[in-house]
Amino acid sequence: MSDSDPIKIHPSAVVDEGAVIGESTAIWHFSHICSGAVIGKSCSLGQNVMVADNASLGNNVKVQNNVAIYGGIIVEDDVFLGPSCVLTNVTNPRSQVSRKSLFEKTLIRRGSSIGANATIVCGITLGRYCFIAAGAVVTKDIPDYGLVLGNPGKLSGYMSRHGHKLTFNESERATCPESHFVYEKVEDQVRCLDLNEDEPLPTELSIGSQYYDSFKK
Repeated sequence: MSDSDPIKIHPSAVVDEGAVIGESTAIWHFSHICSGAVIGKSCSLGQNVMVADNASLGNNVKVQNNVAIYGGIIVEDDVFLGPSCVLTNVTNPRSQVSRKSLFEKTLIRRGSSIGANATIVCGITLGRYCFIAAGAVVTKDIPDYGLVLGNPGKLSGYMSRHGHKLTFNESERATCPESHFVYEKVEDQVRCLDLNEDEPLPTELSIGSQYYDSFKK
């Protein structure tokens, strides 16, 4: 573990020697952090979370209750993992066949959100700021800002960085109703014209002030 403070670890959590945990990270009830795990700064890991050897989390990652992050899974900065979402690392598991040296890489890129009870089949990449709806089953790569619904999961549109569905005009541009950032779609690839995807949100836009439904009116 890092010697930097403050790191909050609940007494019921188990953190194995050799785990790397960044400052200002909180690990809550009954969670287990294995010796080869790497967790960045300012993360929050809820109740009953497991982070395995050779799994890594970036900074400011929010992991809700009952999530297992297995070896081979890379979670970049600012990712949200919803309650009881499922991540995997072997496509064809068999109890009789050991594939511990064959864990498949899954990359969850910066700013992605995975909803409650969604399942992410291993060996794919979830693009920056994509939004996986609750209960969806994702089996393929998802582009930046992609919105995925259903089982099997299908690309059903695009979401802004603030989590609002984007409606593109004839010029293939859309405006987020909350941030007022403008997005452009070129050949099914979306980018924000007002803020680079690798830049942090401005302070004034990093705290929500209106309920989601209020933007539907």
